Amino acid sequence: MNALSSPAPNSADPSGTSHEFVLTVVCAESPGIVHAISGAILEVDGDITESRQFVSSTTHRYYLRMQVRTPAAAQELKAALGPAVERFGLELQIDEVGRPVRTLILGSTTLHCVNDLLFRMESGHLPIEVPLILANHPTLEKLAGFYDVPFEHRPTRGEGAKAAFEDRVREAVEEHDIELVVLARYMQILSPELCAELAGRCINIHHSFLPGFKGANPYRQAHARGVKQIGATAHFVTTDLDEGPIIEQEVLRVDHTRSPEELMAIGQDAEIRTLRQAVAWFAQSRVLLDGSRTIVFR
Repeated sequence: MNALSSPAPNSADPSGTSHEFVLTVVCAESPGIVHAISGAILEVDGDITESRQFVSSTTHRYYLRMQVRTPAAAQELKAALGPAVERFGLELQIDEVGRPVRTLILGSTTLHCVNDLLFRMESGHLPIEVPLILANHPTLEKLAGFYDVPFEHRPTRGEGAKAAFEDRVREAVEEHDIELVVLARYMQILSPELCAELAGRCINIHHSFLPGFKGANPYRQAHARGVKQIGATAHFVTTDLDEGPIIEQEVLRVDHTRSPEELMAIGQDAEIRTLRQAVAWFAQSRVLLDGSRTIVFR
């Protein structure tokens, strides 16, 4: 269940247990915002354990991420922040620190990114929960079974198949209360309509050769051209193909001694690390949108 989507008591926990919440704020730049928020936290006997802020010089928007430890319940903290929300027009989100984010993984035939996400989730190092993997090939079924994650194969070839696949994505998002969709090397272009529906909560990963080396065998193309740098980019999905707001990137030096197979292995490792980091930051409420770019509070 999403943060604050179900009723919570409007008083402190009678057991005396402290809760730790993460607050994110986006609003127009204005003096007094931090003072108002800090005062509200003090009202609920809260303690600020982490705080990062940023003012965009281009959009003149203010961005804040704050972790708060308090005996109060989430709804009480939200109520205390009400006057600040009204005064400054805050876009406020409150969530529980460490709560697993419900994540739908879309895949095709490539294993490395899906395997890493599931392994990190299973080992407790990635705060996500995956109720379903949806793929347009059956290749990932065995891997999903190993991690005991439900898997569905739905082809995207044939008349109406791609639209049916995307309809199933919509159903799964609703059915499983999905907060994040990850394209873990899902080699299909999403329709503009689905991109719009998933705006700000759909992450894609691709190699760094775009737009130079498109299509099949990009690493062989890169080898033929003698590239000296390879890497990966994780970004939000938009209707502009592979041009959404960038969350994380990695670049590695290579040289002429590397074979196409070695370049692919290095590139896939970069994809794994880059996607994992982007998903982790999103799940920790560290990624905020600032127009066509992101603010990432590391």
